[in-house]
Amino acid sequence: MFTGIIEATGEIQQISTLDDGGARLFIAIPFASELALGGSVAVNGCCLTVTEVTDNNVAFDLLQQTLNVTNLGQLSPSDRVNLERAVLPTDRLSGHLVQGHVDETAKVLAVRPQGQDTKIDIALPEAAKPLVISRGSIAVDGISLTIADLEENQFTLWIIPHTLEVTNLGTKQASDLVNLEFDLLGKYVQRQLSLG
Repeated sequence: MFTGIIEATGEIQQISTLDDGGARLFIAIPFASELALGGSVAVNGCCLTVTEVTDNNVAFDLLQQTLNVTNLGQLSPSDRVNLERAVLPTDRLSGHLVQGHVDETAKVLAVRPQGQDTKIDIALPEAAKPLVISRGSIAVDGISLTIADLEENQFTLWIIPHTLEVTNLGTKQASDLVNLEFDLLGKYVQRQLSLG
């Protein structure tokens, strides 16, 4: 379980394709020395298991399914990714409950400076429409954010300078794909309603 409060960003070192269609992802991580094999790290909001630690490089094995439903397969060496370690029971929940289970990817439609802040418009997938509300929480590349404006086919985030600086949002451009995880409670409510 995560909170969507990004601890650091890491740099992609290498992505190696595996024979089974999956991949091995190597990331330079500032807190690598504090990680143990089998530990969980959210990478762009996707919960991954540490499979190797060497100096400040950490390896993660990605299933084909992970590559299919996230933006991780589109990463290249030197790309910046958001990182968060699993929450401890004694930590404050500064963001919202984030599982690290990416629901959808969506395209960034526009990145617009707005005074000192930045507005980011993101396409809203059809299946996700019942899961979002204006002023509700959403995880975008693992970052706990608030939906500022909601329209039929898109939502808008207002991003403060600090968030742009300490996450990968500062590198996003129109047409980039981002990972989306919708609010956990909303997903449970939708499931209950669907069962009638």
